[in-house]
Amino acid sequence: MGKIAAPLLAVVARAIEKAGLECIVIGNSAAALQGAPVTTIAVDFMFRKTKRNFDKLRRLAEALGGHLSQPFLPASDMYRLITEDVQIDFVSRMHGIRSFESLRSRADKIAIGGSVLRIAALEDVIKSKRAARREKDLASLPILEKALAVKKALAAIDDTPH
Repeated sequence: MGKIAAPLLAVVARAIEKAGLECIVIGNSAAALQGAPVTTIAVDFMFRKTKRNFDKLRRLAEALGGHLSQPFLPASDMYRLITEDVQIDFVSRMHGIRSFESLRSRADKIAIGGSVLRIAALEDVIKSKRAARREKDLASLPILEKALAVKKALAAIDDTPH
């Protein structure tokens, strides 16, 4: 992520951790955080949609000085958190992903500004984009697939006895 995005993401990560919100970074944000050469202006999360976790999402919005809306009702149950500095989308379902629990079981954890965020595995980002079949998602697949191949090759080198 860029120099400007990293400090802002650290603020968001700290607020998510403090709120105790169960969520996972998804989409191109997750891919970029894993080194894929993609860009995005959005930060998207999948969250566990329970009453308790939704209350945490509301507290997160308050902590960041923003507000929640549902701009695409009834077509989508996506929640958009808007602050002066950032727009973050939270979804409870993703194309190609069975459940929050299945996504979380494969997610990686990364440290950002002293906080920890879960990020969707690159394989899951690819799977979701392939299932969504939107033009912009299909266009990014070759780049993401090459990034995954490089990641696997580097992991194989790291696993090789020296």
